[in-house]
Amino acid sequence: MIRRILSGALCATMLSSPALAAAPAASTAGEPLFRETYKELVETNTTLSSGSCTLAAERMAARLKKAGFADSDITLFATPEHPKEGGLVAILSGTSKAEKPILLLAHVDVVEAKREDWVRDPFTLIEEGGYFYARGAYDDKAMASIWVDTLVRYKQEGFKPKRTIKLALTCGEETTYAFNGAEWLAKNKRDLIDAEFALNEGGAGRTDGKGVVEGGKVVAQTVQVGEKAVQNYRLETRNPGGHSSMPVRDNAIYELADALAKLRDHEFPLELSDTTRAFFSKSGPARGGEMGAAMQAIVASPPGSPAAKSAEAVLNTDRTFHSMLRTTCVATLLDGGHANNALPQRAGTNVNCRIFPGHSPDEIRQQIAAAIGDPGVTVTETPPLRPVAKSPPLDARVIGPMEKLAAQYYPGVPFVPMMSTGATDGIFLAAVGIPTYGVAGGWANPDGDGIHGLNERKEVAALMSQRAYLYDLVKAYTR
Repeated sequence: MIRRILSGALCATMLSSPALAAAPAASTAGEPLFRETYKELVETNTTLSSGSCTLAAERMAARLKKAGFADSDITLFATPEHPKEGGLVAILSGTSKAEKPILLLAHVDVVEAKREDWVRDPFTLIEEGGYFYARGAYDDKAMASIWVDTLVRYKQEGFKPKRTIKLALTCGEETTYAFNGAEWLAKNKRDLIDAEFALNEGGAGRTDGKGVVEGGKVVAQTVQVGEKAVQNYRLETRNPGGHSSMPVRDNAIYELADALAKLRDHEFPLELSDTTRAFFSKSGPARGGEMGAAMQAIVASPPGSPAAKSAEAVLNTDRTFHSMLRTTCVATLLDGGHANNALPQRAGTNVNCRIFPGHSPDEIRQQIAAAIGDPGVTVTETPPLRPVAKSPPLDARVIGPMEKLAAQYYPGVPFVPMMSTGATDGIFLAAVGIPTYGVAGGWANPDGDGIHGLNERKEVAALMSQRAYLYDLVKAYTR
């Protein structure tokens, strides 16, 4: 998961002092078994370098079968080229043929973690000071464990959903060039995961800067409705080169540097989607002040008007808001030259773009080339090529139950739709017609809780609240 932590500015927008409501008893039953599931999944190493998503999927399949799922309800998959990067699809059949299924999606692969860098063993789940610590304790094994636990509990309770519930646990989300299970399912097993919509990572609550166990407060619940597409590009210049004792202005590194300066100064045009319009219009009044007024004005003002331009200038001072309003591209890697006493024959850089929904990678490639305006600089898309990002609708049938339950679990906390400036596997489902939403529930801290970094953690109370919330939410969609 690419981090989607609310900025300090956004947390300030949402400040409130609600008390957390107690979850219904049915939502919290079976915690010891859930802890076992969570521990087993977290302690199964699923890094690309030395782990196995296939083993993790097999262990979760065993838990589902123990709960009563038949072999025919579970599909374990892996390809010969990537035997350790497999996953599973599990199905709890519904009673209605008219209702389309829903899909629960989570990835089980994790970012690399070196023992010598961590305070604690990253592949041993440790509970300490009100937090669980381990690689994947948050991203994304918390959600994966909850989805497995939810289906286990439904089966044990004899719950008969009206609409079929599908679960997909996949690999490859955390590594750009790895085999991606969600993409593979979307391209090769579309019927297996067919659903009216999918629930995924990307949403969740946020605190005011401290965990609830430390006296902090939950200040927002968000649902991710859409995300940007990630695409890398290679910018390259070439030159005959020569001896460094006879320099000339026609230099591959200088030419690339000039191109990067133009890219740095290029601002992609402002854009708004239904999601970002809802976000700014709902968040602005709570924020107040100059920024709050700008959040409201950017939605209310005609595009290109003086009021819109003034509002944009204010919003651009916040990194999160600036990124939410447009495509962004930034240089991230650099290489060039072949000897310290030779004029460079080649120079190149990687440019990482986060593309606003609705634009193709080739369209952005052309815009980059036009902004640079130098035919001597080649701009090429770097594989893998991601699908065009498609934002799902703000469908009341999907958003409504989330918001209603959020009001019960987190009374007084604003519930806000957001477009992620990062990326999830939801982009592959959206590309084949399955709208995907990042669900609310639980909470994280603005510092990111160590996701992708050292000492990743998940607050115990947040995990248990998220578990109860999602158990109730899936039932609300399927009764």
